[in-house]
Amino acid sequence: MGTFIQLVIDGLSTGSIYAALALAIVLVNQATGLVNFAQGGMAVLSAYIAWWLAGLGVPLILAILITVVVSFFLGALIERYLMRRFERGDPDTAVVVTIGLLTLITGLCGWLWTYNNQQFASLFSLNTIQIAGASISVRSVGTIVVIVVMMVLLQAMFLGTKLGLALRAVAVNPQSAAFSGLPVGRLLMVGWGLSAVLGAVAGSLVAPQLSLTPGMMDTALVYALAAVILGGISSPIGVVIAAWLIGVLENLAAVYVSFIGYDLKVAVPFILIFVVLIVRPQGLFGRKSVVRV
Repeated sequence: MGTFIQLVIDGLSTGSIYAALALAIVLVNQATGLVNFAQGGMAVLSAYIAWWLAGLGVPLILAILITVVVSFFLGALIERYLMRRFERGDPDTAVVVTIGLLTLITGLCGWLWTYNNQQFASLFSLNTIQIAGASISVRSVGTIVVIVVMMVLLQAMFLGTKLGLALRAVAVNPQSAAFSGLPVGRLLMVGWGLSAVLGAVAGSLVAPQLSLTPGMMDTALVYALAAVILGGISSPIGVVIAAWLIGVLENLAAVYVSFIGYDLKVAVPFILIFVVLIVRPQGLFGRKSVVRV
């Protein structure tokens, strides 16, 4: 029983990291209609900025808060001076631009701070607590709580605030939103800025668990995209639940399913994707899009 609880909590903690990136991808998609592959790179850059500030003697929590603010403006500037040139064109072109941006940012991080592994201090204690025979890391519990708070805030913003409704209106039909008097350009900048904030939080959670390197988010980004497909790109709650599902099932399959083991556990989320896409193409919690002709 203790092993099972341990695997579930560790899976929820790992899934929370995927969820942080997935929420950022959902936010950009709900604000602009794009899938932002650069999100992983932006999270890495934020983590490096926080690590650099901490190295200068700035307290870690203050360094992360400063990084969150810097990331907001960086995301907004990227939208204003780069992505806006492509957002109203071919969507495929815009997606390719985000992939290029991912490569550029990770390369820039490597150039500035080298590709050597760096140690990033954890926001949470490294102590453990005993529950039913399982050793639960305080850091794991803290990571899960942070993601739950982010999920609730994002869902509340989209469903219960004028800003969230305006962002969704711009994503669905920017021309109609402009005719309605909405400041489309500023809303797009806010959408990218907020997604960069989520990326900064994700980077601060991931870096202490892995080593800080320019490529540390590559694998997490793949799992985050899997969570987005599984949960439904229109549902913040759905992508978080999907990310948790991926993290937990991966751990359980590695230990309890002998022919999968640790070598094949990476295939678990993608098997889930195939099954869900066949049964429910819009994802577990997504909405069907209806196009009038």
